[in-house]
This record gives sequence, C-alpha cells and structure tokens, in this order.
Amino acid sequence: MEKLTLQPNKEDAGKRIDAWLSAVLENTTRSAAQRLLEEGRVVIGGRTPAKNYKLTGGEAVEVLLPEPEPVNVIPQDIPLDVVYEDGDVIVVNKPKGLVVHPAPGHPDGTLVNALLYHCGDSLSGIGGELRPGIVHRIDRDTSGLIIAAKNDMAHQGLAAQLQDHTLARTYECIVTGNLREDSGTVDAPIGRHHTDRKKMAVVSDGRNAVTHWEVIARYPGFTHVRCRLKTGRTHQIRVHMAHLGHPILGDTVYGNKKPIPGLQGQCLQAVGLRFLHPRTGELLELTCPRSEEFEEQLRKLSARR
Repeated sequence: MEKLTLQPNKEDAGKRIDAWLSAVLENTTRSAAQRLLEEGRVVIGGRTPAKNYKLTGGEAVEVLLPEPEPVNVIPQDIPLDVVYEDGDVIVVNKPKGLVVHPAPGHPDGTLVNALLYHCGDSLSGIGGELRPGIVHRIDRDTSGLIIAAKNDMAHQGLAAQLQDHTLARTYECIVTGNLREDSGTVDAPIGRHHTDRKKMAVVSDGRNAVTHWEVIARYPGFTHVRCRLKTGRTHQIRVHMAHLGHPILGDTVYGNKKPIPGLQGQCLQAVGLRFLHPRTGELLELTCPRSEEFEEQLRKLSARR
C-alpha cells in the first residue's frame, strides 16, 4: 500500500476535502476521492475526516493508496519525439491528434500505449493502476511538451510541484482579435458548462483557475500570445481566452465553428516546461520548437501586414 503525505496551501483553506483530493491526485475523480474517504484511506491528525470536511490549510493529509493493478492497455510501438529522458522521468513532444489516455472511442493508439511500449517495466503505480505516470494532460488537438513519471517517487515529486506551482508550463497560441493590453492575468474559476456538459466554462462554482498571458506579436485581426499556467484545469487556456473575447484560432468548441484550412484543431502548443528533477533537485528547463503548422499560420498572418 502506497502512503502519500500531502500539505494543503493557505489558499486551500475552506475547501472540501473530497474536492481538494480530486484536484491534487492525478486521475482521481471526486467520487473516487469520496471512496478513499469512505474506506478510511485518508487520515488527518490520526482520524478519518468526513467527505465534507473543510480544510484549514495547515494540516497534513495522509492518503493510503491501494496497491496498483496492471492496467488493461496494450503497449504499442508508436513513434515518440522524446525531448528528455532518464530513469525517473520522460518528456515527450506530443503531436496533434494523439490522445493522452485510452478512453471510450479511443481504446488504443494513445500516448499511454506508446509509453508502455517505450518504457517497458519502468512504470508508475500512482492512481491504482500500473502505467506510465502521466503527471498532466494536453488536449488531443494541442501539441507540445508533456511529462510522465517512470516510478512512484518521481510521480509524487512532480505531483507536489504541480500542486505548489513550481512545475511551470508555457504555451503559445494565436487568438482572434487584438488584445488591448500587452499582458494580463485571467483569474476565473472553470467547471463544466451548466447546459453543455461536453464543454468547460467560466462558472461561479468552478475550480480556481489562473492564466498569465503576454503578447508576443500583433497582426491584423489576430494576436500571437504566450500563456503561463498557474493552475491546470481542463481546456483552461482555451476557456480563458474565449472568456476574454479572444478565442484561439481554430478552436471550433469555444470559438468560430468553422475549421481553419490547413489547421487541425486549435492553434495552441505547449512550448516550455520547467521543473525540479524529483531525484536530484536539478532545475530542468525544456523547450520545443513551434510546429510547422503553427509557423505556417504565422507566415500567413505576416503576409497580411
């Protein structure tokens, strides 16, 4: 049985323990967090809290995870663009169109299938399943850097950095329209859309979400933007940019429904990762070049000037 000790931040004070656990434990839904609580696998001060327990922000939360079980996912020899790899972590430049996790409609051909083949016996068991420990996610039609842990020690260390925001993720995107300021911050909670459950939205009862942005270049009718995530909610940058009134070019979910010729999905790429190596403590700063598809859109916009 794996034991984790988690430390809520001051900003977590007042949050329900089940909601907080679902946010900090990778691939753990709120109902799964409630099961952990019901099974007595969560301990605070020697006691198991109720699922509606409100955090004070100063307590230590011990979580006893069940032994990992082999996941029913077949290793597949899918080419990977490996940017960094050692015995603990692997960072991949994920192409557009590649789904991260197997899911209904995508049972195989995913990044997890590829990592299972590439990593062999080097797997993380966090989340109750034996598999490469995907620490954060990228949408199917977003390309760029994604990190996975090869063992539980690395997974726990990287997950803690996600929680305290020392694992930094930088994105670039092209948005429609011209942002008035040269930089800014969107601090707006994100949750499921109240009427369209397939979409996310800025909603008052959503989870805290913060995106810092700055303008890289301006074009007639469009802006090239760099975004830095403080939090990592589903579709966060896409939702926040649309909330500003500047949806991402090619985003047919949160912007114009008409696809852009020559562009698959949204023009959004994870171009940078910065984190402390979970074993050595060394600061790693990794980048990847913008995709040819992204560069082609910039060339087209430059030609309009």
